[in-house]
Amino acid sequence: MKEGANSNIFLVGMMGAGKTTVARLLAGRLNRTFIDSDHELEARCGVKVPVIFEIEGEEGFRNREAAVLDELTARSGVVLATGGGAILREENRRRLAERGLVIYLRAQPHDLFMRTRHDKNRPLLMTPDPQKRLGELFAHRDPLYREVADLVMDTGRQGVQVLVKQILSTLAEQWQVSA
Repeated sequence: MKEGANSNIFLVGMMGAGKTTVARLLAGRLNRTFIDSDHELEARCGVKVPVIFEIEGEEGFRNREAAVLDELTARSGVVLATGGGAILREENRRRLAERGLVIYLRAQPHDLFMRTRHDKNRPLLMTPDPQKRLGELFAHRDPLYREVADLVMDTGRQGVQVLVKQILSTLAEQWQVSA
């Protein structure tokens, strides 16, 4: 489905990379529907992600996530912010790659820690050393994000508006997607 202007846009990356914020802004600029897969999952289950993890474990959560991603990626005209671990399953990576343009918002573990350190809705960071855990998750997931990505954008220190402008410029140049 990578025909460009009509493709869906999927954002992948670690927790705290800015997927939800960037996706919401991109959707507004591109006049597309914004969806956050974690928020959609919470709405369907009636509880927050940490509660799903607590009751069903990570495997149960990942099963639910895969089903929701299958449905959401089959829609058209969407900008979708995925959960940080959505790329762990090969079936999810395949669906993302086949059904839209995938943008990997890449952030360094230290920056991710600074952005998430006070967030209590991150079950994988509920450890004695969340910064170390982020480093481990990044080391494991970075190659998977890169595998599926059509575009890698380092989030760095620029503001969200600057990042969105950079993404829109690249989308217009490479895929004829315009705001």
